[in-house]
Amino acid sequence: MKIAFFDAKPYDLPAFKAEGERLGIDFRYFETKLNPDTVSLAAGCEGVCVFVNDTVNAEVIDRLCDLGVSAIALRCAGYNNVDIEHCFGRLHVFHVPAYSPYAVAEHAMAMLLTSIRRIHKAYIRTKDFNFSLNGLTGFDLHGKTVGVIGTGKIGRIFIDICRGFGMNVIAYDKFPAADSGIEYVNLDELLEKSDIISLHCPLTEETYHMIGKDSLEKLKTGVMIINTSRGALIDSEALLEGIKERKIGGACLDVYEEESDVFFKDFSGHIMSDDTLARLISMPNVIVTSHQAFLTEEALENIAQTTAENLVGFFRDGSCQNELCYRCGNVESCRRERKERCF
Repeated sequence: MKIAFFDAKPYDLPAFKAEGERLGIDFRYFETKLNPDTVSLAAGCEGVCVFVNDTVNAEVIDRLCDLGVSAIALRCAGYNNVDIEHCFGRLHVFHVPAYSPYAVAEHAMAMLLTSIRRIHKAYIRTKDFNFSLNGLTGFDLHGKTVGVIGTGKIGRIFIDICRGFGMNVIAYDKFPAADSGIEYVNLDELLEKSDIISLHCPLTEETYHMIGKDSLEKLKTGVMIINTSRGALIDSEALLEGIKERKIGGACLDVYEEESDVFFKDFSGHIMSDDTLARLISMPNVIVTSHQAFLTEEALENIAQTTAENLVGFFRDGSCQNELCYRCGNVESCRRERKERCF
């Protein structure tokens, strides 16, 4: 079984090499991302393994079919970069629905604590032996209201962490979790009441720019916004304006809507061409990390294991419970309900 592995990073290799040896998968590692210009690298392979910033559009899908590729294995949960509709009847697509929800939820809280207690600023100061406390005043999380948008596994774990801090939790989800004990409200109410808002929902046509110009007007003045899900959930220009107008008290961003040309690369010593990202990073109340919320040893091992087992399940056993299907519109659960391949 030969699999073309695109956008390979040094931290990917140990776990995937171990799984490849364990299950007899020949991963062919390429540092370049999958796109129309690089798709030919998949020649001679039965499948491709891709990540969040690989381009899997109709052109790439058709070319993969021409090359004899029959499967796309996402080593992540999100699949907004894959044209699932165009894949139907052509390529089978699998994802990793859960690897370490604790990693992402914990990173969201780490960013929040770093921001509100000015830990990043204090760290830089003390490196210069500056022990002044001026400008480092934060605020208590205890008693604050946090609004959680999206209550899947990651969202619910983040809620548990917030409750541990004594915070009041409200949530919005199009599909509320039954018998969860979570207080659900409509989106407008969440925007109006929350001191802190954390995004944990997938990117869809419905959620695109859900935090934008119109929604910013409904927010509390001084609200903190955390995004560890998908960058395009937030309109970056509107966010920047909200920060400049002092409507938003701070932002913690592990994702960015135009991250594909920036994140996972070293631009130190270079001029940043993305003016919006450069301005956001320059703001004293904004923390940006480069899509690293998932990056723990446990998560990397789980991702490699599930991805490899998805491939083995499909090519050797003929099925995979983590297949994504466009047949009925119920992309993630269709396969589990029908107990067979998408097509």
